[in-house]
Amino acid sequence: AAARLAAEQEVENLSGLSPNPEKDIFVVRENRTTCLMAEFAAKFIVPYDVWASNYVDLITEQADIPLSRGAEMKGKCGTNESELELSWLEQAYTLKLFFVKEGHNTSRGPEAFWRLSRIQFTYDTSERTYFKDAVSPGKHTASSHRLSVLVTPAGKSYECQAQQTISLISSDHQKSVQLLLSEVRLQPFDIPADFVFSEEHKCPVDQREQLEETLPLILGLILGLVIVITLGIYHVHLKLTASQVQIPRDRSQYKHMG
Repeated sequence: AAARLAAEQEVENLSGLSPNPEKDIFVVRENRTTCLMAEFAAKFIVPYDVWASNYVDLITEQADIPLSRGAEMKGKCGTNESELELSWLEQAYTLKLFFVKEGHNTSRGPEAFWRLSRIQFTYDTSERTYFKDAVSPGKHTASSHRLSVLVTPAGKSYECQAQQTISLISSDHQKSVQLLLSEVRLQPFDIPADFVFSEEHKCPVDQREQLEETLPLILGLILGLVIVITLGIYHVHLKLTASQVQIPRDRSQYKHMG
C-alpha cells in the first residue's frame, strides 16, 4: 500500500521557474492531480550563543538562514489536513508547514476556511554555513504555538506580497526564532486544475496598500467630476440669466415708463 501511495504521489520543486532567486515554488500532486501549491520567499532569523572574547561570558549572535532553492520536499494532501516538508543543506534545516480546513457558523450561515495551523523548523547549529562557533552545537527545533495565520476562505488561494513575520519558540533555551515570509501565493486544498491557483484572497496589508494606491486616483476622479458639474451649472446659469429681461439700474431710464 505504501509503495502504491508513493507511486501515485509526485512532488516538484519548480523554484527555477521563478524570476526572483529568493522565491521558491513547490507543487504536490496525487493521482496525477495537483493538490497543493506553494510559492514564497522565506528566511529564518535564528539567535545562538557564542563565547565572548574572555571565554567566560556568552553573547548572542544571529544567523540569517534563507530557504535554499535546492530544497528537497515531501507533501501530503487530505480533505481537511495537508502538509509540506522542505529540507536543505543535507537536512541540516527542515521546515514543516501544516494546514487545516475548518468550518464555523456565521450570521450568513456555515462557512469554511483554511489556515496555516502549525510550523516546525529544525536547525543544526553545528552547520558552519550560517552558524559560526556556536556554543554546544547541535540540533534544535523551533515551533509555533496555537498558530492561526494565512486564514483564507475555502476554495480560494492566499496571496500576500508584503513581508510577514511569524515567531517560533526554540528548544534552544526558549529563544525566539523569526520566520520572514514574503511574496506568498499558497493553496493547500481544492485546487481547480493542474498547476492553477483558485481566485486569490489578499492579505489585509496588501488590501490596504492597494487602497492607498487607488485612493488618490478615486479622489482625483471625484474632484474632476465636481469641477465639471460646477462648470455645467455655471454655464446653464449664464444662459438663463441672459434670456431674462434686464431691468435698468439707472433710475433716469424709468422716466419713459408709464
